[in-house]
Amino acid sequence: MIICRTPYRVSFLGGGTDYPIWFNKYGGQVLSTTIDKYVYISCRYLPPFFDHSLKLVYRNQDYVKKIENIRHSSAKAVLNYMNLKNNLEIHHYSDLPARSGIGSSSAFTVSLLNCLYKYKNKKISKKQLSEKSIYIEQKILGETVGSQDQVSTSYGGLNKIKFFKRNSFQVNKVNISKNQLKEFSENLLLFHTGIFRIANNVSKTYVSKFEKHFYYYEELFNLVNVGIKLLRSNDFDEFGKTLHKAWTLKKSISNRISNNKIDDIYQNAISSGAIGGKLLGAGGGGFILFYVPKKFQKKVVKRLEKLIHVPFNFETSGSKIIFSSKNKIFLNEEKTWKRKFINEE
Repeated sequence: MIICRTPYRVSFLGGGTDYPIWFNKYGGQVLSTTIDKYVYISCRYLPPFFDHSLKLVYRNQDYVKKIENIRHSSAKAVLNYMNLKNNLEIHHYSDLPARSGIGSSSAFTVSLLNCLYKYKNKKISKKQLSEKSIYIEQKILGETVGSQDQVSTSYGGLNKIKFFKRNSFQVNKVNISKNQLKEFSENLLLFHTGIFRIANNVSKTYVSKFEKHFYYYEELFNLVNVGIKLLRSNDFDEFGKTLHKAWTLKKSISNRISNNKIDDIYQNAISSGAIGGKLLGAGGGGFILFYVPKKFQKKVVKRLEKLIHVPFNFETSGSKIIFSSKNKIFLNEEKTWKRKFINEE
């Protein structure tokens, strides 16, 4: 049995510039962190005593003899990529719901890849894990998704991630003290809007129109450096205002990014003391993040009491194998089991 734990990510600034169609021409960068809410993937060798040769348990359950019958597209792609097509049982658990803007799809892909590399007793670096996850989602699955989620969830921590031509990237840890990080995180509130959406469906409506919105993306790119400077100087309230500016810019790109319900949630938070905030991910629903000074947080939580409030802390480990059985490979044990059955008969 092997268990991999992979964190969700919260993106602060620069989202949109991490799409290959943009950064392969102009370069991209984002400021994001991972939080202490996780995707868990477990896998084990499936003994050859069942009618099925592959078992996958997620929100559905797939018991299949052939890999092409698996309904989970990402799991199917990863298994094909790893050339693991039988005698495998996989379980997926999560702390937060999918289709919510926190990088859940990429966290799943990263976690399953990491788990299966361990299962095959092969080493994989965080950089390789990021690159392979990006390849699977963008090339094999053909999804219109960015590249920050795979990198952020693989590496973990508060990072500036820079994207360059030829799909390369660089991860730079944002070096601020633990006290600064704690103070900053204590001013953040996370809520679920109650709206579920598929990021790929939202992003497709505006990704192809990057040139038309060049000014907005250029500003989003520049705000990353502004945000990091504010964090390092402890000017957290001004960082909250920068979040507000970034959200205003992003909303201008497409009418699918926000809607009346989200606008009402945002305005209610601002009128109750939030300085700024943003919808996480591609837009359209999911989680919404606010920067709220401590003295106004109870008021904001009360005002948004119909929404689920999710307390969180930052985390730094990224995708990690948290359990690996030291038992012998099942194939070696199978002979013993068969001899035992024969003797009992």
